[in-house]
Amino acid sequence: MKLAISGKGGVGKTLLAALLSKEYARNGYSVLAIDADPDTNLASALGFSHPDEITPISEMKELIEERTGVKAGQAGSLFKLNPRVDDIPDKFAKKIDGIRLMVMGRVKKGGSGCYCAENTLLQALIVHLLVARNEVVILDMAAGIEHLGRATAKAVDKLIVVVEPGKKSLETAFRIKKLAQDIGLSQIAAVGNKVRGPADQKFIVTNLTGFEFLGFIPYDTAIIDAEISNVQSLEVSQPVTDEVKNIYTKLLQTT
Repeated sequence: MKLAISGKGGVGKTLLAALLSKEYARNGYSVLAIDADPDTNLASALGFSHPDEITPISEMKELIEERTGVKAGQAGSLFKLNPRVDDIPDKFAKKIDGIRLMVMGRVKKGGSGCYCAENTLLQALIVHLLVARNEVVILDMAAGIEHLGRATAKAVDKLIVVVEPGKKSLETAFRIKKLAQDIGLSQIAAVGNKVRGPADQKFIVTNLTGFEFLGFIPYDTAIIDAEISNVQSLEVSQPVTDEVKNIYTKLLQTT
């Protein structure tokens, strides 16, 4: 099972990625959670006590030089286009509660050109994770599908676009769907989050035409209170947890 989760910033992608990772692990699956959104922190959501101490792959200078043949951040040099990456998950993934986590990090750009070595290594790693790994891979992405390409699109069992009751969120969902279809990714579904009641759900369904819906996660202040209090567990809201379990069951039935 390979799941990619995207959507406008702040809609709850990381919440869904973390809770789905926990649900798959709870049901006996080998789970690899991938944080590919530099602006979120999947490590914190999963309950790591010191998430800031996890070094992203894009910042592992020695690894980048070893696998690509050039120093990290060096532009204009020849480097390996197909670096070895198959051993990276086992060597560098962090473990918690039966889940392994990998943090991709940000691909930087400088005035003299792109950080091509880092980008090449990350892209090769994403292809490996989605194409070659025989386990559940849950990819928490930015508000787009930058980490996906035609080589990986067919390996994704479902692209889940998280939305909230708001026009900007829905506009982003349509843009993501168009980008996904352009690279041949057709298995696309939506999850509504922060849904306060029937009116919010109706707004999303009415305005997000052409989407399959996996579920609607209710708005619960317990989630916000947990973040404010720096509580590491996201499982503080039974209604939210129950709906994610329903989404998990539907994914098993539809993929």
